[in-house]
Amino acid sequence: MSDVMKFEATTVETMEADTNRLHETAVKVGVDTWQDRVANQTPHCGFGEKGICCRICTMGPCRITPKSPKGICGATADTIAGRNYLRMAAAGAAAHSDHGRECVWKLYDASPDGNFHITDETKLLKLAEEWGVETEGRDIYEVGREVATLGLGEYGKITGTSRMISRANPERIRCWEENDLLPRAIDREVVTALHMTHVGCTADPVALVHAALKVGMADGWGGSMAGTEFSDIVYGTPMPKETEGNLGVLEKEYVNVICHGHDPAVAEMIVNASESPELISLAKEQGAKGINIVGLCCVANEMAMRHGIRMVGNYLQQENAILTGVVDAIVVDLQCIFPNIGPVSECFHTKFYTTSPIAQIPYSTYLPVTSANGGEVGYRIVKEAILNFKNRDEGKIFIPEHKRKAAIGYSCEGIKSRLDAVTNSHVDEELDTYKPLIDCVKAGVIRGAAAFVGCNNPKVRPDYSHIEIMKKLIANDIVVVATGCAAQAASKAGLLEKDAKFLCGEGLKRVCTLADIPPVLHMGSCVDISRMMLLATGIAKDWGIDVPQVPVVGCAPEWMSEKAVAIANYVVATGIDTYLGVYPQVQGSDKMMELITEGTRAMTGGGYYFYTNPDDLVNAIINGIEAKRAALGI
Repeated sequence: MSDVMKFEATTVETMEADTNRLHETAVKVGVDTWQDRVANQTPHCGFGEKGICCRICTMGPCRITPKSPKGICGATADTIAGRNYLRMAAAGAAAHSDHGRECVWKLYDASPDGNFHITDETKLLKLAEEWGVETEGRDIYEVGREVATLGLGEYGKITGTSRMISRANPERIRCWEENDLLPRAIDREVVTALHMTHVGCTADPVALVHAALKVGMADGWGGSMAGTEFSDIVYGTPMPKETEGNLGVLEKEYVNVICHGHDPAVAEMIVNASESPELISLAKEQGAKGINIVGLCCVANEMAMRHGIRMVGNYLQQENAILTGVVDAIVVDLQCIFPNIGPVSECFHTKFYTTSPIAQIPYSTYLPVTSANGGEVGYRIVKEAILNFKNRDEGKIFIPEHKRKAAIGYSCEGIKSRLDAVTNSHVDEELDTYKPLIDCVKAGVIRGAAAFVGCNNPKVRPDYSHIEIMKKLIANDIVVVATGCAAQAASKAGLLEKDAKFLCGEGLKRVCTLADIPPVLHMGSCVDISRMMLLATGIAKDWGIDVPQVPVVGCAPEWMSEKAVAIANYVVATGIDTYLGVYPQVQGSDKMMELITEGTRAMTGGGYYFYTNPDDLVNAIINGIEAKRAALGI
């Protein structure tokens, strides 16, 4: 039997069969799902698709046509598409960075007897040293408060640029200085971007694209990086561990509570409450075997990589999870939450809780979570879910059986912890290095790396591009690192299992065996794409080259959100070519298309490539990585 025959990935067809079966339940109970709404919204507005519809003032809306090549104010297709693009980047940066701000606040509010604590003291002390905070002889919580104060200052400081920029390699910093891409205060870059796009302001698409790069930098090397760093300090730095993924992690005989969204604070309180002996006893009194906490969307990644909590699914599965009929409560925080969760929950016994003023949704019970009341709210939600267990309708229950094991939690620290097993040439004091990985790339055992990010998008076949492209890349000895919904797509397919090495080329398979890793490395949630920037930067530093030279690329084959636009801009600004399977809404402007491909590449060394066909996309990635290898002479 061949190695490939020893391992079978779960197919997209299998996942689609489960989705279709759950859609039958939706039809029976009389509620719509995303499939129905896609059909109702088709075809999409052609002007919106191309980015040439403007509604930023009430003289319009204006749309660009051959008959009307300018808006009422005189804005051209280039201006309108550029403004729309920058507004998307600014909104995405605001969302990610505000998430990061909340993580900083949790450290600020942390105390030994409070709801939030300092879990990774080593990482806090390292950040304190990086930022010049005195630590000798001081209480760790006093140090944490001062570091958090500096972190909060990054959002509105009067002068200077992002503190995190100092982590980049000298060549990158020089590039950003020369091109005026060093981000100032995080909030200032967002406000500047919105001001530039107001009626009567910037009309030059070159300046608009430049501002998009800069606001993206404020996110990736500011707000998102803060979200990752401070989450690690408060909740723990992820290290490799095992979990499971897909709808089959729901349990009929258990109380099922889903945590959905992005900010780990609420989920941490739910996990803590579920471990209460009193609530476990109550669950058994109600006829359940216990309490099953699972995660959905990016908060699933946060919970899985720190606690081993199982992942029920990614973005387009949020309605499906409720349609199983066994979800006793779904609690959300912020971002990527369907408003339709409310109507779907109303058709079942499911209790729906919102917890953030940022995401208040009809048909929910609103319980705002703060640092002071988090434990109390978490306890209440889990208790009410337990008491709701008896209200299930047996006639509406269907749980798909499919689930896969997943090795997760490969932070930069987690990756380094596994690297030394690959070669025998590095002594113990060199463990904090990417040199073993670089040796593998130089030798050709690994050809390069692809960073997979982004959501699901019904414009393309959900999960198909993620899974099929990853499979072909690892078969060609290209290691994959993944975050967000892309990582969960890999989980559902089984590509996060260590035995997925049998789908790899001989070189990558050997590395996976020696390092005891899967060929697709789970790096966390979407804010944790900042880990990918530090990974690429660390490799460049240890190699002695600049980031654009490293044989690594970014890939977002199914992206859909404004956050993804911000991400793409900071990835490109960092010098990493990014391959997209969905076009941004700028195609109505040839100038904008040129600027976000060759224009940014001339500035930063990175730009976009677009391929809507997954086969074309993966072949382009392979060719791009091989071209980088050839340029290095390896």
